[in-house]
Amino acid sequence: MPWRRVWPYIKRGFPQALVPAGKDQADSLLMDFDGCRDKKSALGTAAVIVMDKSTDIVRAMARISYFYKHESCGQCTPCREGMGWMWRVLTRMAEGRAQKREIDMLMQVTQQIEGHTICAFGDGAAWPLQGLLRHFRPEIERRIDEYTRNADAHSGSNGAVREAAE
Repeated sequence: MPWRRVWPYIKRGFPQALVPAGKDQADSLLMDFDGCRDKKSALGTAAVIVMDKSTDIVRAMARISYFYKHESCGQCTPCREGMGWMWRVLTRMAEGRAQKREIDMLMQVTQQIEGHTICAFGDGAAWPLQGLLRHFRPEIERRIDEYTRNADAHSGSNGAVREAAE
């Protein structure tokens, strides 16, 4: 598959950070432990998920987040409280209904979950979202802006929704 058609790809299934296609990213990635670490990801079991540009990356990550919410045992607070919160925010982001400040809040929550749970499940939930936010923030912001413009146009609110989204 030509790199220009590839969106991101995820090594080791989805409990790793996304690596986007493109110069100095997937096109130069060495598929070994050090190469993946250099891209702030990991090789793990060496399974790979490749998504082309027809994939809605934000919606795909919201679906992955739902998996973690559903499968969490709920024994420790970061997973019990954080998984549902991350899924709800990502769902709103996929629809464009989130606020831009929630992007940084989501990153903070993933960092509070990472390394603070009883098992590695929390890390597995946090890493893909960190990759999404690190590499695809402009896409999330574009959706929020588009949703806000459409809401303003339909409501005639002269920017009230836009101001609330900031």
